[in-house]
Amino acid sequence: IHATFPGVVIAANEIQVASRMMGYVRKLPVHEGQKVKKGELLLSLDPSEVRGGIDQAKAALLKAESVLAEAKSNHERFQALYEQKAVPEQQFQQVEMGYQVAKGNYAAATAALQQAHSQLTYVEVRAPFTGTIVAKFIDIGQLAAPGRPLLTLQSSGLLQVQVQVNQQAFVQLQVGQSIPVTLDRSNFELRTVTAMVARLVDAADPMTHTHTVKLSLPEDSGANSGDYARVSIKVGLQQGIVVPRSAVQRRAGIDGVFVVDAAGRAAFRMVRLGEQNDSGVVILAGLVADDQVIIRAEGKLSNGVKVQPTQGNGA
Repeated sequence: IHATFPGVVIAANEIQVASRMMGYVRKLPVHEGQKVKKGELLLSLDPSEVRGGIDQAKAALLKAESVLAEAKSNHERFQALYEQKAVPEQQFQQVEMGYQVAKGNYAAATAALQQAHSQLTYVEVRAPFTGTIVAKFIDIGQLAAPGRPLLTLQSSGLLQVQVQVNQQAFVQLQVGQSIPVTLDRSNFELRTVTAMVARLVDAADPMTHTHTVKLSLPEDSGANSGDYARVSIKVGLQQGIVVPRSAVQRRAGIDGVFVVDAAGRAAFRMVRLGEQNDSGVVILAGLVADDQVIIRAEGKLSNGVKVQPTQGNGA
């Protein structure tokens, strides 16, 4: 028995693009549906505040450099006096401590300037991989904040089918397993491909009690992100009798087959159909093992018609 579940084609890699700094959007050269290459500019922020921070860091470094030069000069002078025992040790230690503090402040000011310069790299937000812009959440002139989603970027490579399945189907799956998937493409063309189980989420959704499953599509699937898909998963076995499809007929809206009764005449038998496959149709109820099923006949069959088996035409 196979169960069918609806799914959707998604990109294997999709991210929310955000900025690491706050600032007003100055350039936004991309739009929804646009394909971008890795490293391509997605947006840039106003660098005025960053440049102001760099200027402040430069001024602080110049001040720290001046204080360090003076502290170094004092240290050298007092060291010479201390070696001549012209100043007490305590006074020399105070001068030496001031020199060490000045060196520490200079190192901190140097690091602050480097950090301020590094902020310039965050002014421009570039594509981390080649893909397609599928959503835009900000426009030129708006304020971008750290961590706030600005764009959604989908990779142009591997596609997956994401589907929610029940517990009965979930326990039949394992990573790497091949599963048939029917794609309902944008041009209304149906195509069945073989996908591979890539991800299984053990935790069930508390509302629907279903599990998320992701299936990797082959590169030549021809699918696009957003396409509808139907995933067929074997959930059990059917006990029944398999007959050729030609044996199944529909009379007055009822599915059935003709069998040969004890008198050698045709008799219509109502049946319950199961799964259809290359071997034929599974009859779940209505037949027993000893029944002789008429596969095909010359002329129209009806109840009570005398049946004469022919060579090569089974009954």
